[in-house]
Formats: sequence, structure tokens, C-alpha cells
Amino acid sequence: MFVEIHLLQNFAPSNLNRDDTNSPKDCTFGGARRARISSQCFKRAIRQDAGFIDGVKGRVAQRTKLVHQPLIEALVTKGRGALEAAGRVKKAFEAVGFKWDDDKGRTSVLLFVAPDEIARWAEVIDAHWEALGAVVAPAPELVEGDKNAKKKTAKQEKQAKKDTVPPATIKALGDAMKATTVHAVDVALFGRMVAENTDMNVDAACQVAHAISTHAVQMEMDFFTAVDDLQPSAETGAGMMGVVEFNSACFYRYALVDVKQLAKSLGGDKALVRDAVVSFCEAAVKAIPSGKQNSFAARNPPDWVHIEVRDSGTPRSLVNAFAEPVRVTKAEGDLVGQSITKAQDYAGQLSAMLDDGAPRFVGTASTRSGADVVSLPALLRGLGSALTEGLA
Repeated sequence: MFVEIHLLQNFAPSNLNRDDTNSPKDCTFGGARRARISSQCFKRAIRQDAGFIDGVKGRVAQRTKLVHQPLIEALVTKGRGALEAAGRVKKAFEAVGFKWDDDKGRTSVLLFVAPDEIARWAEVIDAHWEALGAVVAPAPELVEGDKNAKKKTAKQEKQAKKDTVPPATIKALGDAMKATTVHAVDVALFGRMVAENTDMNVDAACQVAHAISTHAVQMEMDFFTAVDDLQPSAETGAGMMGVVEFNSACFYRYALVDVKQLAKSLGGDKALVRDAVVSFCEAAVKAIPSGKQNSFAARNPPDWVHIEVRDSGTPRSLVNAFAEPVRVTKAEGDLVGQSITKAQDYAGQLSAMLDDGAPRFVGTASTRSGADVVSLPALLRGLGSALTEGLA
């Protein structure tokens, strides 16, 4: 069983997702330049949405290189000294293959971890406190004239640190880090890939497409100045000046949730799976990226939300409805209305061509009237009921 959500969302002038030059992200599709918001941008907005967090009862993770901080705090509550705890946390991570940034005192890669994982790792470090406190033998002196001496020394230091940790401790740490049943819903939805410890990997149950505009766009610029309030009246000119790029676009958004994979990651907890999917879909509608909102206040909810639940068949993005960019004409209506019409027409064409069975559930919420249009709460209730029946 899988769930698909399609959205059309028309943003006023904004710069919600920037590239490395502070320009709004874009792409070419159907031979035309389109505005774009990355999938990662929307996923972060969803993860941080208060409604999503409440809907999954706070079972969310954090992405950080500073994982040692909550670990040290957990060990301090167990009566351990903060300085000693810091050393043992570093040694524990190095023992299971993680690289450690000694200059900044943190892991060299971002880790996506849940509070229960922190608690589990702290228990193992506390239980193996003495083993992790063994002194590391000094590295051999550099051999003069050996071009590879530094590399060899670094490798020997790494091995020496690992050799001082007993195999039983390494195994206990490794077992604690294995991703069997995931307790953070966002990790189960969006997955986790850790190259330095593949036992922590989690297959994503959710696929999120980059949002792209249904029409061609041109980037625009806002030239701004700032006044120095204490500047003498005799002096003229601004205190500073600059340029901000922006655009305005109606975005098509698409996401797919593999309910079977989500249930596997969440240990078969059917109620949590249902709540996770419903909360994700609600947050997908309500969560908006925060980029430059203080400058533009682009608080524009979607005008069209369409959800389908299928037991089988072919997942189907509707983005090709906009392979030919929408061109606004008075005869055919406004940009949003034309985009909705094109999406609905293409959805019907795809269903007729694929002919792979009726969905378990179909529902639409929209600002535009229609016989099949319901409110967002009614749409989410229908989704919840369909999931409950499908998971029974």
C-alpha cells in the first residue's frame, strides 16, 4: 500500500530556497526555465512543523555533528564527570569507525539520531566506562624523509585507539547503533545513510520530488537601501545598499509514502504508521520553508491538495501535465485555476492509460469549488480511515 499527495501552491514574490549565490533555485523543464524548491527544503520544514511533531507524539530526531553534547549530558546524570565523559564518547565513536574532528570536537559527519538512540548509547558507554578509559599508546615518531610518514602515523594512531578498546565493548557499541526498529518517525520516513557505520542505515519510506513551477519564470531583483538613523542631516546617501533576487511561482509538489516500508521501520506499530502518514500529509500542506520570510512573508497555503491511497499499481507524478508551461489567458482563467485543470485532466489521462485498478481512497481539498472537493480536515479523516482499513 502506498500514499501519494499532490499539491499546487502559488507563492507571492519570495526567495524560499536559495542556491550558493543567494538566488532562488531553478531548473529547466519542458524546455522552459522553472522556479524550483528542493525536496530537502520542504522535508526540513515538515520535520520542524509543530503539528507534525505533535501528531507523532514527539518521536522525531535531530541532525547534528554535536551528538556528543547530549551524550555527555546523559552520562553526567549518571554521575560521571563531564571531562571524562567527553573523552570516552570520542573514543567510543572512533572504536566503531567514525572519524572525529579533533579541532572542533565533534563528529566529521552529520548524524540523524533520535533521543532513544542517545539514551541507548549512553547506557553502553556507562557500562563499559573502564574499558573506554584505557590509555592510548603514543604514536611512533615520524621517520625523516618518508613522504608517507604522516599518513602512516595517522593510520597507526587510529588503529592504536581502536586496539585499546576490547572487542566486547566494540560489539556492544555496534549492537546499540544498529537500526532495527526505528523510534523516530522522521528517520523512518526520510531514511538515514551513514557511510562510516552502515548498520545505522535506514531505508526511506517517503520520496519527495523537487517542487517546480507550472509555468516559465524570470528572476527579478529588488534593489534596497538602508537608512542610517544617526547620520547627520547634512549628509546624503544610504547607510548601505544591496540587491535581493526573488520570483513568484505556482509550484507543483508531489510525494509518495511506501506504507509497507514505513511499517517495517516502525516495528509494525499500525497506529503510529497511520498517525505518521496523516501527520506528514497535513504538514506537507501547512509547513512553508522559512527562507527570507521576514523580507517577503510568503505565507501562501496550497490551493489544491489531492491524495490517493493505492494497494497496488503504478505510482504517478502529475508533473508532466506541465511539460508545456501554463500560459495565463483571460479566456482560460488565472494561473492557479489553469494549473488545477491541467493536473486533474492529466490525472484522468494517466488512469485511463495505465488502467491498473481503482485506488483504495481518493480525496481532494481545494479553494476552487467542485463536487468532489472537501475540507482539509475531512480529507485527512478520510485518509486516516483508509489507512486503518488497509493496515488491519
